[in-house]
Amino acid sequence: MWSFVQKKANKQWIWIAMDATTRQIIAFHVGDRSRASGKELWAHIPTVYREQATFHTDQYEVYKGVIPVEQHRAMTKKARKTNHIERFNNTLRQRVSRLVRETLSFSKKLANHIGAIKYFICHYNLEKAGALPV
Repeated sequence: MWSFVQKKANKQWIWIAMDATTRQIIAFHVGDRSRASGKELWAHIPTVYREQATFHTDQYEVYKGVIPVEQHRAMTKKARKTNHIERFNNTLRQRVSRLVRETLSFSKKLANHIGAIKYFICHYNLEKAGALPV
């Protein structure tokens, strides 16, 4: 998912990792579309996930150099394994006004942009934690 800081020419991509069972966001990174940003996201994912989880992604080439082959499943949209992250992207874009593409509420500083996203994700994860069965 992309957004911008200060002007549309300064695109920032939001990389998100979501737990498939709890639907909580386990890691995110804001950066460009490069392999380096993919590695930054991977570094933010908790160790237990990096060692044991299977990661379902779209077919973007960068993931091949970041996620270990035995843990990576590149899917098409027809496989319907990425629906939950796409739904989260819609929710994020709807609730954080600075992420709307045609807006007056844009971020002027990258730190503020990341802070707004982090604030929303923390709130979202707390809501999801309250909905989990005990």
